[in-house]
Amino acid sequence: MSQTTPLIETVHLKKYFKTGAGTLHAVDDVNLSIPARKTLGVVGESGCGKSTLGRTILRLTPATEGQILYEGQDILKWNSHKLRQLRREMQIIFQDPYSSLNPRMTVSQLIAEPMVANKVYHSKTDMQKRISQLMDTVGLASRLENAYPHELDGGRRQRIGIARALSVNPKFIVCDEPVSALDVSIQAQILNLLMDLQDDMGLTYMFITHDLSVVRHISDEIAVMYLGQCVERCGSKELFESPMHPYTKALLDAIQIPDIRLRGKKKQIIRGEVTSPIDPKPGCRFADRCPFAAEACRRENIPLNEVRPGHFVACNHIE
Repeated sequence: MSQTTPLIETVHLKKYFKTGAGTLHAVDDVNLSIPARKTLGVVGESGCGKSTLGRTILRLTPATEGQILYEGQDILKWNSHKLRQLRREMQIIFQDPYSSLNPRMTVSQLIAEPMVANKVYHSKTDMQKRISQLMDTVGLASRLENAYPHELDGGRRQRIGIARALSVNPKFIVCDEPVSALDVSIQAQILNLLMDLQDDMGLTYMFITHDLSVVRHISDEIAVMYLGQCVERCGSKELFESPMHPYTKALLDAIQIPDIRLRGKKKQIIRGEVTSPIDPKPGCRFADRCPFAAEACRRENIPLNEVRPGHFVACNHIE
């Protein structure tokens, strides 16, 4: 792979679900790229398609249309044999560290499971060494090898999930809200662990969350999603300093800042009803809630345009 080729890239990626009421557009024409060793944060309110996007990129959910390029190759065209090899290079850390673990398996068995499934080691001794190494890497004490998930707290359970993802030496990991179910102090530990692992192992992340303060801490670039579409994408620092899309500004205004000097600051409040993602009409899906919406916003879909170098926005008001 050349230095300029992204590790992961989606081209007009779509994922629709058939429902009794019509077609639900969970992911609709999303274009993004993630360079190797970098982190793309994906944010948005619940139901905007963040998790579906991550699962579709991993091919845990079949795509409806578009391309998913891994090291420049479209993995949607790969057969089951090539996909099995891909599983070792692309992994996921799930949101709930309890429901994603088999309650009947011990910590060592849970960490070993992906290695057994992918036939990474043929020697039990080598596998046990790898398990011990992974437990040390993610901060799990060796005395917990024979413990069960229900005997551990949320932070330790999530460390098991991280160790499982690392066990097959992946290049790319989808982190699907990995800290949302944890206490704030534990969240910081897990985030710092993920960042240290990225530096040490050269990992590439897609970090999915609804918490903007979390995504700011870990991401190099941030994509903001609204009802299945990406409405803004740029560097992490620029998004917080110069947000452009009205939805992004409203999300940032929703962050509570413990500073009495900001008590009188006027905040942008999102009003109106959320548009249905089932058979949506053409036009901006945020138009019914946007204070700047014009008739042109409701006529046709608005593409993601580069309004500054590296800063993409889907909004007529910006233009």
